[in-house]
Amino acid sequence: MSQSLEKVFMLIDINEITEMVSSYLKKPVIIEDEQFSLLAYSSYYIEHFDLVNQQTIFSKRWPIPILEKFMEEGIVDQLKSIPEPFRIGEIKEIGLNQRVVVSAKNKEQIYGYIWVQETDSLLTEKEFKFLHDVSFHIGNLLYQQNLLNARKDEGKNQFYRKIIEEVYQTENQIKMEAANLKIILTEAFIVNVFTLEQADEEIFAELIDTVRLFANALSQPTHIFTNQLDIIVLIGSSSPAPGSLLENAHELTSTVLSQFKRSVVYAGIGNEYLSLLKLRKSYSEALEVIKAAKFTGTPNELPFEYDKLSIFRYLEPISLHNKQTNYMNEDLLKLQVKDNQSNTNLLKTLEVYLLNNCRNKPTAEQLFIHPNTLKYRLKQITDLASIDFEDFTSRCQMYIDLQLLKCKG
Repeated sequence: MSQSLEKVFMLIDINEITEMVSSYLKKPVIIEDEQFSLLAYSSYYIEHFDLVNQQTIFSKRWPIPILEKFMEEGIVDQLKSIPEPFRIGEIKEIGLNQRVVVSAKNKEQIYGYIWVQETDSLLTEKEFKFLHDVSFHIGNLLYQQNLLNARKDEGKNQFYRKIIEEVYQTENQIKMEAANLKIILTEAFIVNVFTLEQADEEIFAELIDTVRLFANALSQPTHIFTNQLDIIVLIGSSSPAPGSLLENAHELTSTVLSQFKRSVVYAGIGNEYLSLLKLRKSYSEALEVIKAAKFTGTPNELPFEYDKLSIFRYLEPISLHNKQTNYMNEDLLKLQVKDNQSNTNLLKTLEVYLLNNCRNKPTAEQLFIHPNTLKYRLKQITDLASIDFEDFTSRCQMYIDLQLLKCKG
């Protein structure tokens, strides 16, 4: 065993190890945890940190655009599957210089990553082996730290579950318990919930990892915990800044839904509140969005935000009433028959026309058709169905019935 390796194995502080490795390799080194949060960094020459390194150091984590690019290039999959150090080529698009990376493992479980930027010269075979040997020592240290963090997180999880279950009756009770558990409370928060279409333990675990990965890349602090089959993301802020939490929730939702392909995922976003006594309310609001999306069967078409749910929150009780009274919109059924027989798009045209307040130009633009084509379709609709586009209540009724017809489809 080399003298440098022996010195590294005697250290238990990640920062000291990072400095030692950087000094030995004479290159910039960054160590991150399994969620790509920054743990330590050191550079033999400070000016050698590239743009990706600089962003990571500044934000303490990978920003979402970099994370998405790494996933797109298959780098994240490589990190999870390749046990030895390997090279990643330059990616000019995000300011990434060529580097070598190796996972830090303990008993085949990954607890972090070691990144070495290859400035001036490439790592030799001897340096590759040194890095590989060091990775197991770092993996063991991160494993021990992970055990401590897991115990702390479980205390926080129970704390937030108690708030949802309304165990605490006052804000003072919440603050006292948070102080006992050494939990720093946020000034404002919003709840983002994710769940699967069908329960599956393995896929649910993968979804948690995906949500945690992207939540960790947000600009606002987050805490993730589960409640049965719900993954709850509490996004907080140290200062109430209207809109910023919602922007983070939307970014998280859109990213998770676009990246997770194993199963259908439903997501909802509650309202923003200043008191944690409202945690259950924000959680319930997010669940109401998910309930509406499940009823319509369109997880990506409904608004994710509770405040923008509008009539979709009422579709299920209206549907139940219609079944009890045997109500059916005969006009829409005629249009549906015509679409099926002639391969027309009258129902879709009607929906977009109603959404655009019966304005021809935006409707034609949204449907990507000529205004004359729209006029022809509208004439077909009025010839087949008795729809009064001048009457506001009739238009509302038609739009609701159209959504219910789509649910049945």
